[in-house]
Amino acid sequence: MNLLQSMAANVTTGTTIVLTGIERRMTDRERGDVPGWVLITLMTAGLVTALWTLASAQLTALFTQAMDSVSKR
Repeated sequence: MNLLQSMAANVTTGTTIVLTGIERRMTDRERGDVPGWVLITLMTAGLVTALWTLASAQLTALFTQAMDSVSKR
């Protein structure tokens, strides 16, 4: 093996090591937060839906009153 072949083999080996490290880091990421965020999002959507269902008339009246007070000035 001449010097050029030896250098090419070292570069190939080094590249493989770097790519293997990157691949390992990409596959070893923590995934525990995703279900928590999904749960928080669903609970927030549920709370908004429940509040809107219970207080839609009052919220509509409040919004209408606020818009009337702004438009009259």
